[in-house]
Amino acid sequence: MQKNFNGKLVKEWVIERCIYLSGIASIIFVGLIFIFLAKEGFSLFKTVSVSDFLLGQKWYPISTPAQFGILPLIVGSLYVTLGATIIAVPIGIASAVYIAEVAPVKTREILKSGIEVLAAIPSVVLGFIGMMTLVPWVKNTFHLPTGLTAFSGALMLAFMAMPTIVSIAEDALNAVPKRYKEAALALGATRWQAIWRVIFPAASSGILAAVMLGIGRVIGETMAVMMITGNAARIPNSLFEPVRTLTATVAAEMGETVRGSDHYFALFAIGIVLFIITFFINLIADLAVHRKLK
Repeated sequence: MQKNFNGKLVKEWVIERCIYLSGIASIIFVGLIFIFLAKEGFSLFKTVSVSDFLLGQKWYPISTPAQFGILPLIVGSLYVTLGATIIAVPIGIASAVYIAEVAPVKTREILKSGIEVLAAIPSVVLGFIGMMTLVPWVKNTFHLPTGLTAFSGALMLAFMAMPTIVSIAEDALNAVPKRYKEAALALGATRWQAIWRVIFPAASSGILAAVMLGIGRVIGETMAVMMITGNAARIPNSLFEPVRTLTATVAAEMGETVRGSDHYFALFAIGIVLFIITFFINLIADLAVHRKLK
């Protein structure tokens, strides 16, 4: 009996140490990634000022003289990200509520399987489908010169982010103890009142995490955006104009740069900007989740 007890203690100690080391390793890896980006990206600021880089409105890396203003790229990323978020979040959360609380069991299983399949489709395949179907539809519907616009990118990214939002939000709703709903119904609440006033607030931290992960998927997406947004490095006046995002710029130009050139360093500097943006998004989400849990 004593041997079994000691064996369990040893196993628990080993598992705790492994979890601890995994957490430390993840922090170290993130730090090493930032150091690698900083080592290459900060070299640009020996010749280009930070203000010119962040606020410059012209991205002409191969002109003479070269211009490395990423403001059009930042604005393009914001247009696409905000547009996709506005579309994906309400639909995704509503779908999660329907699957978790309203849909019959068989329908629920079919929908969950379909969402998992959608999440597994490669982004380049979705980008190709968007080029063939979504882009012509946007052009013809809104009578535009081209369908390669920020709106097309927002629609496609919303479609790509929704499986993540639906899946995680649905898990958060299912994690709420069933007695919460039963108590609300016993007190005379309707099913919708129980969902909206009891289950939804109880799962709000998980739903917020789902939204932030969906936004992270949108910001980090590359291939689909590069294929259907037009890749025009200019500040758009509306969602119905071509744009270029930060991620698409890195993907499109990294293979064409000369190692050690200002253009090469500028792409790494864009990586630093993306790193900082995603860091703050995750930080805000973490703070919001912990605030909800208090």
